[in-house]
Amino acid sequence: MDVGIVGKPNVGKSTFFNAVTLGGAEIANYPFTTIDSNMGATYVTYKCPCKELNIKCSPQNSKCIDGTRLVPLKIIDVAGLVKGAHSGRGLGNKFLNDLSRAETLIHVVDASGSTDIEGNPVLVGSHNPLEDIEFLEEEIDLWFFGILNDNWFRFARKVSSGHHDFSKIVAEQFTGIGISEINVINALRETKLDTEKCMHWKEDELLIFAKSLRRISKPITIVLNKVDIAPPENINALKEKLGNVFTVSAEAELVLRKAAHAGLLKYVPSGASFEVTGNLNDKQKEALNRIKGFMEKNSGTGVQNAINEVVFNILGKIVVYPVEDESHMKDGKGNVLPDAYLMERGSTPRDLAFRIHTDIGKNFLYAVNARTKMRIKDDYELQNGDIIKIVSAAR
Repeated sequence: MDVGIVGKPNVGKSTFFNAVTLGGAEIANYPFTTIDSNMGATYVTYKCPCKELNIKCSPQNSKCIDGTRLVPLKIIDVAGLVKGAHSGRGLGNKFLNDLSRAETLIHVVDASGSTDIEGNPVLVGSHNPLEDIEFLEEEIDLWFFGILNDNWFRFARKVSSGHHDFSKIVAEQFTGIGISEINVINALRETKLDTEKCMHWKEDELLIFAKSLRRISKPITIVLNKVDIAPPENINALKEKLGNVFTVSAEAELVLRKAAHAGLLKYVPSGASFEVTGNLNDKQKEALNRIKGFMEKNSGTGVQNAINEVVFNILGKIVVYPVEDESHMKDGKGNVLPDAYLMERGSTPRDLAFRIHTDIGKNFLYAVNARTKMRIKDDYELQNGDIIKIVSAAR
């Protein structure tokens, strides 16, 4: 599962990325943390059972800070987008290559209106951020349209022959982009287009289908950045127009994580406040006081909340804690609540067994709810925060 960070140049996209990936060296021993120039590891946060159970945990594949479990996931800093990217303008080809790896997108928008459509600096409030949102979605929609349009008549003819399934052949057209047959089926349901007449779809119908397929397969979450310098009327207008958006200060989050990393303060990502623990100079105190004021008005910096929203509510993931010893919540090496896995909502104990190890999945016998010490059904749908013991013939 990859989350892509998108946006035009100079909106704070890289600051957002750097904030959420700070501490990469600390998570270098965790899964999938081999990174390149535009990919890193970040966290989703969820409550750790250690507080509830009054035990001291010893995480192995994640972190725990004061009862908040930080579960790693991959995040991609997609190349800055400009108009015409779908046809290769600017870094368009790199943008689309990066984008193809992401399962969902976070669009970082300059809510202050201090950068024009190309990302050039302008007076605060002189540019309408809505234009940025519209053009980015249009570029991605046109990319999808281009993929479909290039070979449309060839595979539409195959579908019309009655020997090929429309959903399967369209999904194959997007091989490597992460689009499934289910995505295609849902787009057809949404658009109500007739596949039997696909040979005769007009260009506008194909574009409608491409837009629907993009929305379903790569949903976009809007993050309004630079809200600390944005005119209040801008923010209110954007919220009214867009509905479910996040207001954030990526710069504030980056400052807090750097300071926490340096031991100057205690800060839990997604927290609404922080605690100073080190000696600060006057300049540092002044900066942190400004950040504190912003956090009090906004219940935090908003950055981690955006990540959590994407993972839990857009992608529908849950956090599950597997253990081997349900009485002491340990693994075979004595580590307490050692692992935290992100699973698909609707996953079963057998799915968790395969996630832990293929051999454990193949030899799965049954599972136990570690809290109740009771065996659970094989078709039980795992819930957020479950602690599960897997019993396998492989052990």
